[in-house]
Amino acid sequence: MVFLLSFESQFAHAQHSDTRHLELPLHSMSDQIIRHLAYTLCYNEQHEQATWVAYELTRSETQKAVERSNKFMIDPLVKTKSATNTDYKESGYDRGHLAPAADMGWSAESMQESFYYSNMSPQLPAFNRGIWKQLEEKVRDWAIAEDTLLVVTGPVLRDGLPAIGINSVSIPEYYYKVLLDFTGKSHKGIGFILPNRAGSSPLQSYAVSIDSVEKVTGIDFFYALVDKQENELEHALCLPCWEWNATNTRQGASERKTPSKPEQSPHKVNSDKAAVQCSGKTKSGTRCKRSTSSASGKCYQHE
Repeated sequence: MVFLLSFESQFAHAQHSDTRHLELPLHSMSDQIIRHLAYTLCYNEQHEQATWVAYELTRSETQKAVERSNKFMIDPLVKTKSATNTDYKESGYDRGHLAPAADMGWSAESMQESFYYSNMSPQLPAFNRGIWKQLEEKVRDWAIAEDTLLVVTGPVLRDGLPAIGINSVSIPEYYYKVLLDFTGKSHKGIGFILPNRAGSSPLQSYAVSIDSVEKVTGIDFFYALVDKQENELEHALCLPCWEWNATNTRQGASERKTPSKPEQSPHKVNSDKAAVQCSGKTKSGTRCKRSTSSASGKCYQHE
C-alpha cells in the first residue's frame, strides 16, 4: 500500500520529535479524515466504514459522566455519506462499535459521537457481545492502570468482502486493535487480531506484535516515533508487560450484558510464555513468519 504524505505528515515524520496526535496512523492527502471531539477516523467509502479509529484514552475518561445514549446517527462530517440504520436492519449483524461507547462516556458530545455510523462495523452478535467486549473492557483496565493509552482500532478491509444493506457495508472477517503506553517510564505496545466470530480463547491468544497488525492491514501505526523506538515497540510482543488478570474499578455498568463464562480453550495461553514463530505453513509451503504465544504454537490464522 502506497501512502502519500501531506506536508504536515512529512514534517512530523522527518522531525520524529513531535508526538502530538501520536495515535494517528500515517495517512494520505486523499484519505477522508474525520476529526471529532473524542476520536479521529479515516473513512473508507468503498466499504462504508472506517479503516481506522484513533483516540487517546485517559484514566479520567473511563469515569462515566453520562449514560449510554443508544442513539445511532449518520455522521454529519462524512462528505460521501456514511452507512445508515437501513443497512443494518434485519441483517443479523450488530452495529459494532469501533471506539466503544464506554470509552466515550466522559461527555454528552463524546457519547453521541460514538454512535455515528462511521464508527460502526457489521459484527456477529456472539463476537460483539463476547470476546470483542472483553477486549474493550481490558483496554479500559489498562488505561486506568497506566493513566493514558493511545488506541487505534478498526476492521481488516480487503476487496471481495460480503456486504449488507443498500449501501453495501462490507462485513469484515477480522478486527484489530493496537495500543501504545507512551506516558510512563517504560513504554510498551501491543496488538490484537480477532476473527469476527464467537471466541472463547483467552485474550492473550489473540495478541500479536504491532508489526503483525501492520502487515495484515497495510497501515503504518505510530510513525511519528523515532525510528529506533518505533521499531522496538512495534516488533516486540511482551505479554508479561501487561496485567491480564486483575480488573481495575470503573465507575458505571458495562455497555452490554456480560456473557456467561467462556469454556476453557484448548489453546490456553500462558501469559509468561515468550512469543515464538508460528509453526503453520503458508500456501507456498513455507513456514509462517508471524509470532504467537498460543500453546498450540500457531497464530490466529493457522489455529
